[in-house]
Amino acid sequence: MARNKKNIPFQKKLFLSICGFFIIFVAITMSLQYYQEKSIRHNNLYSLLQEYNHHVANSLHEYLNIDSVEQPLPSTFIYNQNTPYRLTIIDINTGKVLLDNSTSDALSQSHIDRPEIQSAIKNKKTNYSIRYSETLKETYFYVAHRHNNYVIRTSIPYDKTVSNILHVDPLFRYILIAIAIMFVIALFVYSHLLGKSISNLEELAQKAKLNLPLDTTEYDDTSTLGRITKNLRENYDEIRRAREELTLQEEKLLAHIQLSREGIAIFTHDRKMIVSNNLFIQYANHITDRTLDDNLEEVFTEPALQEIIEHVTSTHDKNSNTTDTKQIQISKNGLHFIVRGIRFHDRSFEISIFDNTEREREDLVKKQLTQNIAHELKTPVSSIRGYLETLLGTPGISVDMQQQFLERSYAQSRRLSDLLNDISVLNRLDETSELYECHDINLSAIIQEAISDSVTALDNKSMHINTPGIQPHMPLRGNSSLVYSIFRNLIDNSIAYAGANTQITINCYHTDNQYYYISFADNGVGVEETHLNRLFERFYRVDKGRSRKLGGTGLGLAIVKNAVIFHGGEIMAKNAQGGGLDILFTLRKI
Repeated sequence: MARNKKNIPFQKKLFLSICGFFIIFVAITMSLQYYQEKSIRHNNLYSLLQEYNHHVANSLHEYLNIDSVEQPLPSTFIYNQNTPYRLTIIDINTGKVLLDNSTSDALSQSHIDRPEIQSAIKNKKTNYSIRYSETLKETYFYVAHRHNNYVIRTSIPYDKTVSNILHVDPLFRYILIAIAIMFVIALFVYSHLLGKSISNLEELAQKAKLNLPLDTTEYDDTSTLGRITKNLRENYDEIRRAREELTLQEEKLLAHIQLSREGIAIFTHDRKMIVSNNLFIQYANHITDRTLDDNLEEVFTEPALQEIIEHVTSTHDKNSNTTDTKQIQISKNGLHFIVRGIRFHDRSFEISIFDNTEREREDLVKKQLTQNIAHELKTPVSSIRGYLETLLGTPGISVDMQQQFLERSYAQSRRLSDLLNDISVLNRLDETSELYECHDINLSAIIQEAISDSVTALDNKSMHINTPGIQPHMPLRGNSSLVYSIFRNLIDNSIAYAGANTQITINCYHTDNQYYYISFADNGVGVEETHLNRLFERFYRVDKGRSRKLGGTGLGLAIVKNAVIFHGGEIMAKNAQGGGLDILFTLRKI
């Protein structure tokens, strides 16, 4: 795994940090040992000279040839020269040197300011100093002791011999340095091994975070961290396989939801949508009295669904292992729905809507299909036959009458041709839909084309078309002729049945990554609710007599439905709140 060059590897951080602390510890130990041993050596020499000072103090009358130590020292006196050290006696009051066995000359300079003299006067515990003597021009080791009004000072030359005595033995330092070197080497090896194990652990954590596959590197299981890393890797492999399996199952579930013949939506406990399919949006729009947009949570305000809503949002026994389900039936706008609510253990819930009328409608359509085709074909064929028989069986018929019969025969033949063409289109959609090729098309451009081709018929009835929500560029993967037939048949249907001076609204009221949600509505006379669920059946007519007079084949809305299904969508019809017919359908983008 690539590392940031600015990041120091863990093993190096570990080695440098512990090594740094250890070196500081060794340095402090060496310093303390050095100063302690040096202090001991100095104190030993100090004790020796101080013992001599006490001896001098106790034998002062012998050294100075006086009768009593209480007797004042004379200005001139005789001293005993059997001393191996330099002995000096100083008067505290005057600072005058009363005795100095290193010279016979009188010393007139005051010695009261000498550091060892000051320490002795103040009775400090350690009254010694190493300094250069201005009198003898040589460095001495001085030790002073106060006795009554005098300071007895003993000193020895601080020469090479004394310096060697006071010199600290470096053996301890060498041993400590050797131990430190061995420790650093051992620390380097240990930190390298530990750092390698932790780096493997870190690499495992990074790959786990990014959900990346692990390599085939074998980890050393002789160490605790190695065993931990190995166990974590095995656990991660199991979790990753489980996650992949879970993702696969999730994809299957989502695909099932989208392809299900039920409208399904899953919500969180606070009524936020997790996932839904287009059928749920379609059915919810059909059940409610308004068109739902992106805010699907508005379905919870629908009175017809309150029984289900109360069930899925109510508190239930968390210890129960059974899934709590409730089912109701709703009839709305000519359709019959089964609505099912399921609440899960984590308080999320599912609402599914199933159109129960579809199966019955399909059976009914199949039974009536043959009869309808025969009936619809019979009418124009009978008309054409009657006109031709009249022409052939009536000699001397006028030219104008012949022309009239021929024109009527031609009109019926055109109607028959349109009928056969529509049946052919429906059969191709039902049985060989793969023959229709799909291309990248612009839905907005096709809608505008259908409107433009209908301008004359719209103007004749003073009708207008509005297109809110239709954007200039709406990409769609589909068959342009089928998409055109959807909007052209819907426009023709409104022109034929909505009535004059009406308004048509084509609106894309919602869009997501997969679908366009289209509403085609007019404010015309509308359709009775009993007819709504059969509008898209083949040959079904609300007013059969009026429909035939207008020349329709009865297959326009059936073609619309099948063309919508071909494009992966669903379609349904309901009466708009303000009057008129509202047809809702979806088109899959890709």
